[in-house]
Amino acid sequence: MEWLYGIVIFLLAGAILYYAGELLVSGLLRLARFYQIKEFIVAFFVMAFAGTLPNFFVGITSAMQGIPELSFGDVMGNNIVALTLAVALALFIVPGRKLDISNETVRYTTFMTAAAALLPLILISDGELSRSDGLVLVMFFGVYVAWLFSRNENFSKLYETDQVVPIEQGRPEALTATIKVVVGLALLAAAAQAVVYAAELIALSIGVPLMVVGVLVVGFGGALPELYFTVITARKGETGMILGNLMGAVISPATLVLGIVALIQPIQNDNLEFPLIGRLFLAAVAIYFLYASYTSKTISMREGYVLLAVYALFLIAMILSLGLVDYAPTALQSLGLL
Repeated sequence: MEWLYGIVIFLLAGAILYYAGELLVSGLLRLARFYQIKEFIVAFFVMAFAGTLPNFFVGITSAMQGIPELSFGDVMGNNIVALTLAVALALFIVPGRKLDISNETVRYTTFMTAAAALLPLILISDGELSRSDGLVLVMFFGVYVAWLFSRNENFSKLYETDQVVPIEQGRPEALTATIKVVVGLALLAAAAQAVVYAAELIALSIGVPLMVVGVLVVGFGGALPELYFTVITARKGETGMILGNLMGAVISPATLVLGIVALIQPIQNDNLEFPLIGRLFLAAVAIYFLYASYTSKTISMREGYVLLAVYALFLIAMILSLGLVDYAPTALQSLGLL
């Protein structure tokens, strides 16, 4: 019954991750409005970075426990969700059913997003994401951030007047927001520990490879903050914030998180089948995303349906190519159903 114990822990930890992410972002967003930080910078550094914290804590925890492969699967699953399911979800909700990406900096950022998604898959193609590879990933993130700040004049829109917190009235709210941030960080750290423990327990109990659990389960759970932010910003029609969130949700974990994890504990992967599948699907999604953005300057419902279908095909391909069907008898026997 260890698998059942693991599932209970995972569900509880997932709920805490979701709540902590919401608490953290609400606090950070309130602080951003208090200090009147620009819209795209808020979307990238507040929403996307805060949403990446679950991936970061899971990555650090898994690396310290000697199972960095869980972090690799987590990030790959997160990237697939962000580039497909999250974009499609935004298109279903946002007014006009399309995302305007005509801004020059946004279009350049789509290239950086695709490169960030592909880079770790290329680096691990030799069977290892080494410490030198980790340094390359961290440097890529640093270069991107420097590039983003050098072009932030393209995102000069500030919050509306009625959204800005007056200094005289905002100090108590800023203090409350700071407390939310601290509590949210603490909950994220604790929940990440529980996620790693539960995922490892489930994998060992039913005989499923740990990386598969990472990409199919932990990766999706880690992407919940991005999905939540996407729904909220899409309802408000904030296209810039949607794109900043989703682009940061890919770039941050694929470069900064995996880079730090590899620096702590190099990621070994003797079985190249998963990286090959991940590389193919991420490459297809990235190329399609670039094609859609550079041809029409908008992402429409047509692209949304295609991206949704790609995510479904990715799940099916993972199940079939990794032979998860072969694990079914063992898993059912472990669950007491056979």
